[in-house]
Amino acid sequence: MLTLHRVRAVRLTAAEDAEPLPGYAVVVDGDRLAAVGPYEELLAAYGTEVSPGGRARVREWDGTLTPGRHEPDGAALLEAAYHPDPREAAELGTEPLTGAALAALPMTETRWGASARRGLQRLLAAGTTSLTGPFTRPAVRTAVHRSGLQETDRTSQGARRILAPGGPADFAVFAPDGTCLATVLAGRLVHRRR
Repeated sequence: MLTLHRVRAVRLTAAEDAEPLPGYAVVVDGDRLAAVGPYEELLAAYGTEVSPGGRARVREWDGTLTPGRHEPDGAALLEAAYHPDPREAAELGTEPLTGAALAALPMTETRWGASARRGLQRLLAAGTTSLTGPFTRPAVRTAVHRSGLQETDRTSQGARRILAPGGPADFAVFAPDGTCLATVLAGRLVHRRR
């Protein structure tokens, strides 16, 4: 199914100095971007599922659509920090534990995997679409793989993240105050701010 994402503006690259294009939108087809351009042109070309002959559903976001954030410290955030379970908040708090606090915990592979999944949810909620590895713990590596986040090595640092037709449908939408409204990986909405 096609999805037309209507936003305030689209920023085609992850560069901070990239100019946002007001009135632009993107069309997603499966896990790829089918089109990027002015909303009215895309609406005319793809229609909506409620209009006769329409093919695309429309999602509207009050923000700027970008390739999303790259997290260069992904390995440290997921393999050198413990993200407490909400049921542990009274005992451990809600922020990630590192150093002596982490060393005091009895960490099993199962616990590392659960921590990584909670850490990944935090990253997705921040608009992260790629992160730097490598990940040496099997449970963490599995969680990263299943999340859909693109893993990069230290040399690339996520440098090639651009929005273009035929490219991967990995992006985030940020509100004017900088908070993430939505994160999309491989065309799937994986985070939506409530």
